[in-house]
Amino acid sequence: MSNLDKYNQIFTEIFEVESNVLNSEFHIDSVDQWDSVTQLTLVNEIEDQFELMLDTDDILNFKSYDEGKKILDKYDVKI
Repeated sequence: MSNLDKYNQIFTEIFEVESNVLNSEFHIDSVDQWDSVTQLTLVNEIEDQFELMLDTDDILNFKSYDEGKKILDKYDVKI
Protein backbone atom coordinates (compact mmCIF):
# COMPACT_ATOMS: atom_id res chain seq x y z
CA MET A 1 0.00 0.00 0.00
CA SER A 2 1.41 3.39 -0.98
CA ASN A 3 1.68 6.29 1.42
CA LEU A 4 -1.11 8.05 -0.47
CA ASP A 5 -3.34 4.99 -0.07
CA LYS A 6 -2.61 4.89 3.67
CA TYR A 7 -3.24 8.62 3.99
CA ASN A 8 -6.52 8.43 2.10
CA GLN A 9 -7.65 5.38 4.06
CA ILE A 10 -7.17 7.26 7.33
CA PHE A 11 -9.35 10.11 6.07
CA THR A 12 -12.05 7.85 4.61
CA GLU A 13 -12.32 5.83 7.82
CA ILE A 14 -12.29 8.73 10.27
CA PHE A 15 -14.63 10.98 8.31
CA GLU A 16 -16.69 8.15 6.79
CA VAL A 17 -16.40 9.52 3.26
CA GLU A 18 -15.44 8.18 -0.14
CA SER A 19 -11.92 8.90 -1.35
CA ASN A 20 -13.21 10.92 -4.30
CA VAL A 21 -14.11 13.82 -1.95
CA LEU A 22 -10.55 14.13 -0.67
CA ASN A 23 -9.19 17.23 -2.35
CA SER A 24 -8.21 20.84 -1.66
CA GLU A 25 -11.77 21.60 -0.59
CA PHE A 26 -11.63 19.05 2.25
CA HIS A 27 -10.75 21.11 5.32
CA ILE A 28 -11.90 21.91 8.82
CA ASP A 29 -14.25 24.69 7.66
CA SER A 30 -16.00 22.57 5.03
CA VAL A 31 -16.40 19.26 6.87
CA ASP A 32 -19.09 19.28 9.55
CA GLN A 33 -17.72 16.32 11.51
CA TRP A 34 -14.19 17.79 11.69
CA ASP A 35 -14.07 18.89 15.33
CA SER A 36 -11.46 18.77 18.10
CA VAL A 37 -12.08 15.10 18.87
CA THR A 38 -11.84 14.14 15.21
CA GLN A 39 -8.68 16.25 14.94
CA LEU A 40 -7.02 14.27 17.72
CA THR A 41 -8.13 10.98 16.21
CA LEU A 42 -6.77 12.02 12.83
CA VAL A 43 -3.40 13.05 14.25
CA ASN A 44 -3.17 9.85 16.30
CA GLU A 45 -3.85 7.68 13.25
CA ILE A 46 -1.38 9.62 11.11
CA GLU A 47 1.30 9.20 13.77
CA ASP A 48 0.58 5.47 14.14
CA GLN A 49 0.42 4.67 10.43
CA PHE A 50 3.54 6.62 9.50
CA GLU A 51 5.45 5.89 12.74
CA LEU A 52 6.23 9.47 13.62
CA MET A 53 5.41 12.10 16.19
CA LEU A 54 4.12 15.46 14.99
CA ASP A 55 5.21 18.55 16.85
CA THR A 56 2.62 20.80 18.44
CA ASP A 57 2.61 23.41 15.66
CA ASP A 58 2.03 20.72 13.04
CA ILE A 59 -0.85 19.25 15.04
CA LEU A 60 -2.47 22.67 15.34
CA ASN A 61 -1.96 23.42 11.63
CA PHE A 62 -3.27 20.06 10.40
CA LYS A 63 -6.61 21.49 9.31
CA SER A 64 -6.97 20.26 5.76
CA TYR A 65 -6.31 17.30 3.53
CA ASP A 66 -3.71 19.27 1.55
CA GLU A 67 -2.03 20.76 4.63
CA GLY A 68 -1.62 17.26 6.04
CA LYS A 69 0.34 16.26 2.96
CA LYS A 70 2.64 19.27 3.39
CA ILE A 71 3.17 18.47 7.05
CA LEU A 72 4.03 14.85 6.31
CA ASP A 73 6.52 15.99 3.68
CA LYS A 74 8.42 17.80 6.46
CA TYR A 75 8.85 14.38 8.11
CA ASP A 76 10.10 12.84 4.85
CA VAL A 77 6.83 10.99 4.23
CA LYS A 78 6.20 11.35 0.51
CA ILE A 79 2.53 11.27 -0.45
